[in-house]
Amino acid sequence: MRILVVDDEEELGAAVAAALRREGYAVDVAINGQAALDRLMLNEYDLVALDLTLPDIDGREVCRLIRTDPRFDPSTRILMITARDGVAERVAGLDDGADDYLVKPFALAELSARVRSLLRRETTGEDATMNVGLLHLDTARLVADWDNQTLDLTTKEFALLRYFMVHVGEVLSQERLLEHVWDEAMDPFTNTVRVTVGTLRRKLVAQSEQPLIETVIGAGYRLIDEE
Repeated sequence: MRILVVDDEEELGAAVAAALRREGYAVDVAINGQAALDRLMLNEYDLVALDLTLPDIDGREVCRLIRTDPRFDPSTRILMITARDGVAERVAGLDDGADDYLVKPFALAELSARVRSLLRRETTGEDATMNVGLLHLDTARLVADWDNQTLDLTTKEFALLRYFMVHVGEVLSQERLLEHVWDEAMDPFTNTVRVTVGTLRRKLVAQSEQPLIETVIGAGYRLIDEE
């Protein structure tokens, strides 16, 4: 999953980005509203952690544009982060299209939990666990297992598997995987996606003895639900 952190407090933005990267998310950072909009026009983001008070374009206006401007994906989750803790401010932010609201100062653990909750809205899961057949993923503890046998995954393999499980059965192109699992620092012309999919597939086969990730020639990859 790819996240855009928008905050003019650079130290806070960097801390939030670091915390989310430790959980396997691909994270980009913008320090003002215009920079955020520029990135949103170039990249697809699953979630935007958006500060309400920005030096140029107010966070509420950025939120409204994401929801109404056809150049942006209206399904992008928006977590509004602000020091404005009044009920009127929270209601206004939600009415502008925010999915959730987090008041500063906040614990990074709560931020991570709210991000997990928002991103789970794409799945049928009600808690931090995702399941596809005998494959289980605990997004809070960053643990994956097949039939109770723990999978030894790198952070990026875990992030890739999480994206496959959110979109189980769909054919995912290399471009789409690169867009959502890696950040803007990744060279789009590398073979990183192919290599990481290959190592993840081998680790799954070692446990399941089944080819859970199949290659669809000329189109991409698909996680198979055996049930």
